[in-house]
Amino acid sequence: MSLFTNLLNLHSGSKPLEDFFTEIVAYFFSIHQDLLIAWLQQNLIISDESYSRITITTQKEHQGLESHTTDSRFDILIELSNGLYTDVIIIESKIGSTDGNNALKRYVDILSSLPNVNQRILLYITRNYDPQKEIKTSASKQKPIVNFHQLRWYQFYSFLAKYGSDTLAQEILTFMRTNQMVDKNQFSSIDLLTMMNFNKTLNFMQATLSETVEVEFRNAFGRVIKGSPSMTQWTWGSRYIIYTFLAPKWNFWCGLGYFSLNSDDLTSYPYIGICLEVSPTFINREKIIKGMKDIINDKPEIWTPRNLTVTPSWSGIVYRKSLQEFLAYEDQSHHIKNFFLESIKELKTVKEQYFNFISKDVSTEESIEEEMGIVGDRLTLI
Repeated sequence: MSLFTNLLNLHSGSKPLEDFFTEIVAYFFSIHQDLLIAWLQQNLIISDESYSRITITTQKEHQGLESHTTDSRFDILIELSNGLYTDVIIIESKIGSTDGNNALKRYVDILSSLPNVNQRILLYITRNYDPQKEIKTSASKQKPIVNFHQLRWYQFYSFLAKYGSDTLAQEILTFMRTNQMVDKNQFSSIDLLTMMNFNKTLNFMQATLSETVEVEFRNAFGRVIKGSPSMTQWTWGSRYIIYTFLAPKWNFWCGLGYFSLNSDDLTSYPYIGICLEVSPTFINREKIIKGMKDIINDKPEIWTPRNLTVTPSWSGIVYRKSLQEFLAYEDQSHHIKNFFLESIKELKTVKEQYFNFISKDVSTEESIEEEMGIVGDRLTLI
């Protein structure tokens, strides 16, 4: 186990893997600026190497433009200057999640608006395959133009394995192996097992969320979104759920099912249960957050908070159990269904007690697919 894994495990609650790794990479490049330039050149991101000043900043905040609904925060901001002109690179890093809240689009807008800049570059680097053709097209049409590049973390791993020779580089490589950031275009034995058992797993989850469970969910919360949207949730949010919206414009919603299906390690079990979440821009957010905090204070043994003090961010509470707790039962399906029914009843109770001010008029103008897209793009609390 690497030093960085040990340090990350000291973090209580949800582990900030992406931000943690961003800081590591930024620090490495700050003390190995020659390798930064070599890496950028190898991937045809820059061609010049005569920079006299290199500035690397992490978690850099930038006020939203007039057309933006929120401010932005860049994972890594790199400024390369040779005394005559400056090239600016924004790096957006993803390990387990995907682009959320249209961050890449905002970064393109911001880069294009910067004054006194020579090259404007947006680099999107991910662990998983996540093509962004629309962003690339949009960036190329900007005036001034923004150069958009996509890389995978395994490409950085290969570069570092070849050129990184110090202890820090070796620790980074170990950390990347631990977090499945070195996978290339090859199937592993685990991948093959997943493929062969995919339908069996999917059918089991569908069965436990249908019939009585689905009826109770609809009776409690008004309607059920399932089917293709649930499959998209698996892809975008690492969860298989049925869900619905409790307020217009997707600002307040709940979902029931299986969470953390694409874990960053092979030892963590998925969770099952129900979540209740509110968007960072909802007009009633402050009142909802207060209600969520009251629930946590009143029932700390059964409800878990998520991002209740973080702004701007999706925030929520979850009622859940580890799937590991159900493995000892002979009839796992029966006990999982019972827990789902228990979860619905509990959320219905707290919704009526703490959130009775929320309107029941949920917008139906947009299609289910659009609703699905909003949730899948932004919500990944569990």
